Amino acid sequence: MFKLLGGLANYLKYRDIVTDCAIFRLHNTFTCALLMACSLIITANQFVGNPIQCIVDGLPTHVINTYCWISSTFTMPDAFKRQVGREVAQLGITNDFGEEGAQKYYTYYQWVCFVLFFQAIACYTPKVLWEAFEGKLMQTLVMGLNIGVCHEKEKNAKKEVILGYIQGHMKRHKLYALRYWACECLCLINIIVQLYLMNKFFDGEFLSYGWRVMNFSEEPQEDRVDPMVYVFPRVTKCIFHKYGASGTIQKHDSMCILPLNIVNEKTYIFIWFWFMILATMLTVLIIYRIIIIACPSMRPRILHAKNRSIPIEACRSLCSKVDLGDWWILLMLGTNMDSIIYRELISELVKKIEPTSSGR
Repeated sequence: MFKLLGGLANYLKYRDIVTDCAIFRLHNTFTCALLMACSLIITANQFVGNPIQCIVDGLPTHVINTYCWISSTFTMPDAFKRQVGREVAQLGITNDFGEEGAQKYYTYYQWVCFVLFFQAIACYTPKVLWEAFEGKLMQTLVMGLNIGVCHEKEKNAKKEVILGYIQGHMKRHKLYALRYWACECLCLINIIVQLYLMNKFFDGEFLSYGWRVMNFSEEPQEDRVDPMVYVFPRVTKCIFHKYGASGTIQKHDSMCILPLNIVNEKTYIFIWFWFMILATMLTVLIIYRIIIIACPSMRPRILHAKNRSIPIEACRSLCSKVDLGDWWILLMLGTNMDSIIYRELISELVKKIEPTSSGR
């Protein structure tokens, strides 16, 4: 198992320089690694056994297994409420009596590993876009000042370079910030679209899947249907037709066991909860970004919260002289630089900007 999933550890490595927020990384890095791990586990048959095993009399087992896997299997939804051993042989398995419309077909299990893989690609896309837009600007600006232990002369020289860059590129970073926030919006759009598509993928059963699992034990015994077994049945039926000795069409009704669905049901209940939590966090994050854009008075407080040793008056003075993009650059510098060096940088920047402003 470690050999199978060990390569995904590269996605979760600690980075010295960050250019995004924790929720953005949860979407792009953790969620991508999670979906890739689920895809690999489901693909690896040696960990879940044979994906389908069918019981049928008079025909080769491997032929029926292959046929039912590549075609589709079905259950009878009405049979999920009946008692196993007395009314039905297994949950969801009963005689259809020729009622084609009463059958519920399952075709998703062939595609689950591929769908999870493409979901992982979709989650990683905002990170790729942002890295292309960002162009390692923050790494270039920090210049190793994330480590506080350095020579005084070297530290002062690097601070002068950063101050020179900020002053020389004042009010030119708005597009930098807007591109990043657009990538955050893309994360929320991606999660919403994926929830919608997964609901379509599971015939409208996914959006309510988690709620039904949580409420399952509270339902009356006579009305209780395990949602995990209903959405991911362990036993299904499959019909195979072939010509008999006289040329007549023979119908072979087989019962198939799907051990892979034991993994699928646990995988998707975790994905359901994680996607709902992530969608909530991203929604709150987008609202927070809108407040930052719409309420400039919030920016000095946020900059002060980044480093409490910087006086709030200095933050207000600085924020009144810079625009939204410059404020975001300064905030990201505070995230990456040593706190003492960052405090010195902000203090010197305020002193350099004030005479320029008063002179104008």
